[in-house]
Amino acid sequence: GAFNDVEGSGTFDAENPGNSHFELTIKAHSIDTRNADRDNHLRTNDFFDMDNHPEITFASTAVEKVDADTFKVTGDLTIKATTHPITFELELSGPAVDPFGSTRIGREGSTQVNRKDWGINWNAPLEAGGLLVSEKVTLEFEIAAVKQADEAGGG
Repeated sequence: GAFNDVEGSGTFDAENPGNSHFELTIKAHSIDTRNADRDNHLRTNDFFDMDNHPEITFASTAVEKVDADTFKVTGDLTIKATTHPITFELELSGPAVDPFGSTRIGREGSTQVNRKDWGINWNAPLEAGGLLVSEKVTLEFEIAAVKQADEAGGG
């Protein structure tokens, strides 16, 4: 599934990645797995407890250059008022100028986490053995950023 209501901001400094910082806010109610019953179950206290914790947040704490197109990002992921650090690599694509004249860069990456670290513990046994929901969850990031004009009025 995916979250459809996501906002983020940040600064990316390719020459000195340590000066980079990213923040992301996800409206938890925007979960969309293309199954309404499953989405409604995910919104309950069994999973995200969205009525009491309407947002999932991420704030970077470090950005390091791995190679010319890859950056390692470490930051704090908060779900259900529980915060844990995560680290993942982002691959950079661009820059490219879009049809509106704006300079854009893209970033893609993923990491795997254990959902139980954030108190998301619900599960159900399967008739054939095993459990319905894996403890391991893959988080995938696809980010498009637009270069803002310099404060001095430049590009």
